[in-house]
Amino acid sequence: MEIKELEKVQEGSIFGTLTQLGHEQVVWCHDQATGLKAIIAIHNTVLGPALGGTRMWHYASEQEALTDVLRLSRGMTFKAAISGINLGGGKAVIMGDAKTMKTEAFLRRFGKFVNSLNGKYITAEDVNMKTADMEYISMETKHVTGLPESMGGGGDPSPVTAYGVYLGMKAAVKKAFGSDSLAHKTIGVQGVGQVGMHLVEHLVKENANVFITDISEDRMKEVAARYGVRTVGQEKIYDLDMDIYAPCALGASINDETIGRLKCQVIAGAANNQLKDDVKHGYMLVDRSITYAPDFLINAGGLMNVYHEHLGNYNRKRVLEQAENIYATCLNTLSFAAQEKLSPQEAAMQLAEKRIQDIGRLRMSR
Repeated sequence: MEIKELEKVQEGSIFGTLTQLGHEQVVWCHDQATGLKAIIAIHNTVLGPALGGTRMWHYASEQEALTDVLRLSRGMTFKAAISGINLGGGKAVIMGDAKTMKTEAFLRRFGKFVNSLNGKYITAEDVNMKTADMEYISMETKHVTGLPESMGGGGDPSPVTAYGVYLGMKAAVKKAFGSDSLAHKTIGVQGVGQVGMHLVEHLVKENANVFITDISEDRMKEVAARYGVRTVGQEKIYDLDMDIYAPCALGASINDETIGRLKCQVIAGAANNQLKDDVKHGYMLVDRSITYAPDFLINAGGLMNVYHEHLGNYNRKRVLEQAENIYATCLNTLSFAAQEKLSPQEAAMQLAEKRIQDIGRLRMSR
């Protein structure tokens, strides 16, 4: 569903939107003393408790925050399902400026809201949230992952996320070019936060020709200097003559306006909800012969990391071994899409939904 259409439905009926997207529960959280305003969305718990990170962003409106959390939580359901993980999909967004509003009291109050859901939702870090923030949240709830390794947690999940995206990219390149080598491929990376930066490291090691862009000029220059890559303006990334476009910032960068400008054969990146409209833009890419690696499939490494932390006895080697499955899963999904004449996005969603339905029937038969 396109964002504008989603917003129209929400204005008419929030319950209508939840029914259409399949959500189970949405919790609005407000604390006047700390200024906390947050939304927790639980999309589906058939496979297990809903696990998904908390994102803090200076949203233009409450409507924008709601749209974001609904789309992100739904994506987490698909991500867990297609990755063979026994978790449901959930997400939380906190409205406000992360640079000025985050305090111990602020974060602990959010932890109390998470705890009130009694384990139906498990949180972790996402945009503008760090491992240290999870420590404060954990003071009020045990339903939190992404804790420091010193506390028995998995630490920063971004290296594992980047590793999975790198492997998914290689799978998509193999489908598009016949070989999975990234050597001498021109790759445009949009967004060099923690995940984007680690992805750049993998690409440079494979001798790819890398261009980067980021909303922060300082961050972009820092990463460019560290890895010896070139920079390009935020808007110019779409016009770059490249083999691979890697969106690693916020979502919806693949839309009516940008698809016609893209000069690439593969899209594979870490951002969530890259397609503004799952159906329309998925098939527009097919029509342009652009191989798309579904975002929720290839960026699942971070979820795998916190899932193993949730299970206990965290082991990074075991997590990386599971992340390596992303390569085969991506190849199989792309082959299934071609066989069934589906867009890769729709193929991945169908495979994820089938697992949810199969396990749901299994549990009902007990």
